[in-house]
Formats: sequence, structure tokens, C-alpha cells
Amino acid sequence: MKTFKTHLEEAATGKNLHMTHAEDAVIDGGVIGTRNVINYFRAIRDMLSGNARAPVNISVKWDGAPAIFAGIDPSDGKFFIAKKGVFNKNPKIYKTNSEIDNDLSGELNAKFKVALAEFSKLGIKKGVIQGDFLFTQEDISTDTIDGESYITFHPNTIVYAIPENSSLAKRIKRSKIGVVWHTLYGGESFETMSATFGKAITPGLKEVSSVWSVDATFEDKSGNATFTKEETAALTSILSQAGSLFRTIPKNALNDLADPELNMRVNTYINSLVRQGQRITNVKTFVKGLIVFVNDYYDKQADKRSTPKGKKKQDDLRNQALTYFKKNNAREIEKVFTLYNHLVDAKLMIVRKLEKVGGLKTFLKTRNGYEITGQEGFVAIDHLGQNSLKLVDRLQFSNANFSDQYIKGWQK
Repeated sequence: MKTFKTHLEEAATGKNLHMTHAEDAVIDGGVIGTRNVINYFRAIRDMLSGNARAPVNISVKWDGAPAIFAGIDPSDGKFFIAKKGVFNKNPKIYKTNSEIDNDLSGELNAKFKVALAEFSKLGIKKGVIQGDFLFTQEDISTDTIDGESYITFHPNTIVYAIPENSSLAKRIKRSKIGVVWHTLYGGESFETMSATFGKAITPGLKEVSSVWSVDATFEDKSGNATFTKEETAALTSILSQAGSLFRTIPKNALNDLADPELNMRVNTYINSLVRQGQRITNVKTFVKGLIVFVNDYYDKQADKRSTPKGKKKQDDLRNQALTYFKKNNAREIEKVFTLYNHLVDAKLMIVRKLEKVGGLKTFLKTRNGYEITGQEGFVAIDHLGQNSLKLVDRLQFSNANFSDQYIKGWQK
């Protein structure tokens, strides 16, 4: 199980294969991770209020899928595309259609062949870029939403919509593939490559009519994402409460949550609440529910075992997970999840402000039509472009992602 600190350091030493939700620092990162996120939020507040000493870059989290890599193989200088297997011990990359045929089938096979043909025209000379598929021509539709005609693409959960008669729609309809780029890699081998986030990638690529490339970088040309004096004060108040509470929590109450068995169960329990559209409200009720959830989980696991040895192993794992509640005072545990809530509140203030900057219209598709939604979320990146945190309204987007109520792009 990776800790939050590991995730923050991972980008500086290697690859952008995981980002953690900011508030999960309390669960995954112990004292160090929690302190890092409080400081991160302070830096974002300062940047959005115009007082940043070391600006934090913000990227938009597009809801593209699947992930794709394109670049030059440092071992032979040849162009390739790849899935996340590019960073395996034995890199899985595609330089020809036959290599794609040997590994991929169906719609994924077709998409990667288009990507191989079209991305090779972008003039990548060195390094690797990472992005997410948005569409190929087969994915472009024309839909009427609230009486207006749009072209749409629906790569995953969110439907992206552009007025049909706009110049952007015409540009997209001329292209063969759409992609959002978000990470740049450099290094002498796949094993030693390191990631840089938050930088515009498309300016270094050739303009090709068959490829619609967009950067994930966040631009606020309207000034709508600047905090007012009152908003800055409100966020400062939340972060002050978080910081004050953090200083009263014993180290073990945070660090012990990194125990693999307990950590997995806590994250699973919180995700189960997200699926139900709930967040932590009453912390006492939450902690009691968590203990019941842990016990029920291991009861079910023990019932699946047919031997006394197998059942005993599950009891031992249960005891390992529940040790946290025996070692730490109930009041201190409640403080931990109150702090978690403070960080959620701070994050949502930031997300709501960033959402005020206009862009493509975004919807969720239901059986009965469309619902307006925000972007998937945002990514906060430090001024060195090496560490990143996910800023997502989980009750909005994550719940929609889990819910059967909404039609996903791959369900069409």
C-alpha cells in the first residue's frame, strides 16, 4: 500500500500513474502527508487571491479514456504509442499496426491504429507525452440538448458538448482523433524517465488538422477564478481550523491509519459512502459505522474459508485492522475525521471557484436525457511541476462515475 508521501514523491522520481484525492492525505499519509496537504491548500489560496510567492499550477481533469502515451523510444529513436505498460520492466509499446493487432482487439485496436497514424505527424522529436483519448470520428455525435444543437463526444462519464455551428465544432469535425495532453516525460530510458506536470504541451507539437490536441492546463482569462477578499477570509478560516486541529492530534492517530489492512478498509468504507452520495457528517456515527463495516468484512471473508486455519487468518487480519481503535482514544479518532472534513470543505471551496471559468459545456447522460455537471475536477501542481493532487467533488463526479443512473461512454 502506497502512502500519500509516496504518491507525492512518485512524480519526482518517475511516472504519472496515480494521483490521490487531496483529503485522503489524512487517511493515507500520516502526519507528513496531512501537513503537506494543508500547506498545499494554503498555497492554492494564496495563488487564487493573487498573493502567491511560489504559484501552484492548476490543470483541468478531463474525463478522457483510455490513457495513451506517444513519443520516441530512446533505445532506437523510433516513434511509438503505448498504454500504461510503457513503464513496465519490459515496456509494451506499439510501433506498427501488426504490434497493435497482436495485443489489442475491437474498438481499442481501431483507436490505437488511428493514434499511431495521426500522432506520428505531430513532430515529436524526443521524450514521451501522456494524454487521454477524447474521441475518434466514430465517437462524434450531433445531439439536441435543451433545444440547442451540439456536437458531442462521450469518452467516459462526462459528455462534452460544443455548439454545432461554432468554429470549434467545425475544427473537431475535420479531425480524425481528439486527445488531451497532461504530462511530459524526459530521460535516457523508460526506466529513468521522470514526469513534469502542468506545462502546455501542444505548443511544442506540429499543428495537424487531423489531430485535435488540447492541453489540460487551466487558463483563467476572465478573472472569474480569483478569490474575493471575503472568499479568501472564508477559506483561511477553514484552513486555520484544520491547522489548529491537526496540532492537537497525536502522531499515532494519523500514522497508524497507514496499516495496510485498516487503510484498505477505511478507503473502501468512504468510497461506499460516495457511491451512496454521502459524505462524513457526524464523525461519531461514522467511526461506529466503520468499526461495524470492518467486522462485517472479516466475518464474510471467514465464512468463505473452509478450514480452521483459513478462518483464523481472517480473524488475525481483523484484529490487525481493529488494533487502531484499541490503541487510540475515541476522541482522537474523531478528531482525525473532523480534520478530514475540514479538508473536504476547503477543497470544495477551491473547486467551486475554479468551475466558474467557462469552457466546453459538460453533461451527464441519463436514460431520460442530460443533466448539467461540472468538469471531472482539477489537479493542483507545485511550481516545479513534479507533485500533484486531485481536486474532485466526489459527491458530484465520483458518485456519477459509480452510479448506474448515468450512461457511460463505453456503454453506448
